[in-house]
Amino acid sequence: MTDPPGDRLGLEHRAPVTSWASDFDHTHPDYAVSAPAIWDELRVDCPIAHTDRFGGAWLPVRHEDVSAIARNTVDYSSQGVVVSPNRPDSLAPMGYAPPITSDPPFHAIARRLLLPPFSPTPIAALEPFARSFCNELIDDVLDHGPMVDAAVRYAQHIPVRIIAHMLGLPEEDGPKFRGFIQRVLETPGIDHGVAEEDTLESYLGQQVAQRRANPRSNTEGDLIDYLINADIDGMPLEDAHITGSIALLLIAGIDTTWSAIGASLWHLAQHPDDHRRFVAEPGIRSFAIEELLRFYAPVTMARLAVTDHDLGGCPVTSGDWLLLPFPAANRDPDVFERADEVVLDRQQNRHIAFGLGIHRCLGSNLARMELSVAIETWMDRIPDFELSDPARVTWSVGQVRGPRALPIRILD
Repeated sequence: MTDPPGDRLGLEHRAPVTSWASDFDHTHPDYAVSAPAIWDELRVDCPIAHTDRFGGAWLPVRHEDVSAIARNTVDYSSQGVVVSPNRPDSLAPMGYAPPITSDPPFHAIARRLLLPPFSPTPIAALEPFARSFCNELIDDVLDHGPMVDAAVRYAQHIPVRIIAHMLGLPEEDGPKFRGFIQRVLETPGIDHGVAEEDTLESYLGQQVAQRRANPRSNTEGDLIDYLINADIDGMPLEDAHITGSIALLLIAGIDTTWSAIGASLWHLAQHPDDHRRFVAEPGIRSFAIEELLRFYAPVTMARLAVTDHDLGGCPVTSGDWLLLPFPAANRDPDVFERADEVVLDRQQNRHIAFGLGIHRCLGSNLARMELSVAIETWMDRIPDFELSDPARVTWSVGQVRGPRALPIRILD
């Protein structure tokens, strides 16, 4: 996944939004702040919104439409999953970040390669490492309390450390990883003036080259070594396949979980009843994590139309972008009872926070483990806290939504 190209002056997609139904911009700060209210309004008045920005894009907000698009690999391609003025060019079948940017039939091959390291057993083996690191972070938080930015001092570090550990990348490169995320996910299509040697593509190319020069076996190595040693029908993976898959794990594996942890703490800081129940009733915690995932699902995926067709009365043209806001679908009252409430002990919860169809998140076991450990460890060690300044909470822009500033006051 290379840093997205673009014109440094091409900031037209940040122009004021005239209508969320006909001129939406999911990268605008106003959308980041008010997305749930925007989805609710659109669901009633215009369930499939459109914009001419980004060269033409659609935004369905009903569960029915989001699900149909996510499952349809004939009319929609996954070659482009981050909406940008620049569409991917002739990347099939692999795409730039396999398997998420791969279409059938190559998608199944690329996904199958990554399933073993993300299956329940190896992820469970990571839990003690995750729990130990969360406790280290909380030691630091308590040393600097009682005022703390829980997004900056806690949430953002957890997936960085864990995915770096899995990939065998230097933990001190965390700031680099967050820079890659900001450029790829939050400001796509903008030229940031970054030197070639400082791009994600260059960074990962260097890492793979170093591993090839110092090979290790699957049993001795990490995820990068695993991919270097992998093959398709006896043929080793191309470097572009390896670096693209690492980019996917690095970008998607960090920002999504960081956002989910922050949003969950944001909720618990403001809802005393849910806060009290999470602390006092350990038996509901697994349900609570699923409900927080439903309500604060961070990810909006994208597809590219490959045919001209009708979508709920809307004339979709080949080449149009389609956003799949899984969090909007998770709040659809036609699917979820009390959809606009967090029901901490919700028993029936078929949410799609991890997507659905062939591209359902292969890292869902890891994300669940990280979120559960992060929230449980915080709540066990810091059971009393509140937002210190709600006006200072800021949300990320783009296709992954979560708090980027989360000022917390730790109470005695």
